Amino acid sequence: MLDNVILVIQVVLALIGVYQLFLTCFGWYRAKAKPQFAPQKSFAILVAAHNEEQVVGALIDNLKKLDYPKELYDVFVICDNCTDRTADITRSKGAYACERHNPKLRGKGYAIEWMLKELWKKPRSYDAIVMFDADNLVNPDYLTLMNNDLCNGSKVIQAYLDTKNPNDSWITAAYAVTYWYCNRLWQLPRQNLGLANFLGGTGMCFDTNLLKEIGWGATSLVEDLEFTMRCVQRGINPTFNYDAKVYDEKPLTFKASAKQRLRWMQGHFDVARRYSFPLLWQGLKEGSWSKLDTGLYALNVYNVLIGSVVTIVLWTDRIAPGLPYLQSLFDYSPPIFMTIGILSFIQFPLALIIEKANWKTYLYLIPFPLFMLSWWPITVYAFFTQNNKQWSHTEHTRVIRLEEVQSKQVS
Repeated sequence: MLDNVILVIQVVLALIGVYQLFLTCFGWYRAKAKPQFAPQKSFAILVAAHNEEQVVGALIDNLKKLDYPKELYDVFVICDNCTDRTADITRSKGAYACERHNPKLRGKGYAIEWMLKELWKKPRSYDAIVMFDADNLVNPDYLTLMNNDLCNGSKVIQAYLDTKNPNDSWITAAYAVTYWYCNRLWQLPRQNLGLANFLGGTGMCFDTNLLKEIGWGATSLVEDLEFTMRCVQRGINPTFNYDAKVYDEKPLTFKASAKQRLRWMQGHFDVARRYSFPLLWQGLKEGSWSKLDTGLYALNVYNVLIGSVVTIVLWTDRIAPGLPYLQSLFDYSPPIFMTIGILSFIQFPLALIIEKANWKTYLYLIPFPLFMLSWWPITVYAFFTQNNKQWSHTEHTRVIRLEEVQSKQVS
């Protein structure tokens, strides 16, 4: 009985893996350029910040230099339960400091929900809302590209996410490799196929009328994923703008990375539990590939959990004395499954080649499998602690400006 159950699980996981491999084929090309529009949309730029005095000034300086009419956008920094000089620095840079004090409802999702309510009270209205984290940097043409997408009919847009510090450590390099892979071989295929893209927590743009209509309502530890699910349920597919680049700072150490990823996976379990099966059922009833694909994505956290447990069980069975008790799918056709395994692995160096990564990053592919394997214990631990709703803050210790990021990319 156990043997058959594990075999069925292997088949299901293999089919999901093959499906994702199939989708990557549609990331090899980029669609023709979209129509361009003169600047016409107005933007409220919201920056989520909790004790970010070290980095918030660099982001505001960056945003003030965007290639977009200054009268068409304002910058609001959400100083969420701050105990440092974040608000003072924000005001000194000419941006709006919006101070929130609510120690019981902590976290980015609650801060955004509060800020939107405050924004609706203001005399000026905006066509769209953009969201960044305080440690971000953004290319000068970001708002121009968002304006084009909004004028082309997009309601929710995710920018290309890159890293500010890919070569600081093997951990930041692992994040960078993952980002490049997701942008080119996960997000772009879905954009090319007209499926729903997934929000990445920053570099997001929303049509104001949509936010007023459905509300934010995303207060889990992964508010970006939660809002993605809410949109797709309503038939609104978030789109992806490959050219709009946003740079995110990543933690330097494994410990800080594990803490951050644990929060992500705890939140992912919460969202998967609430949205995955309703979306899958909706997709089946409506014949919607987009809803089915999004529902499967929500279940990815369970795929990692079950896949890691099954793999460990199979490995243990193989190295134990005597003949193996459990059947491995690999045994049925080694050439096929060896090919699938190799294709799954080479996606990452392939993404580096396509995205023209710095040559130093290729060296970090050597420890990269360790980073990927570390998702297993993190996911298992997250499963048993998924009811934890405590937001964890990533510390920043230095200032990186856009000019520095761009000069390293050129070199």
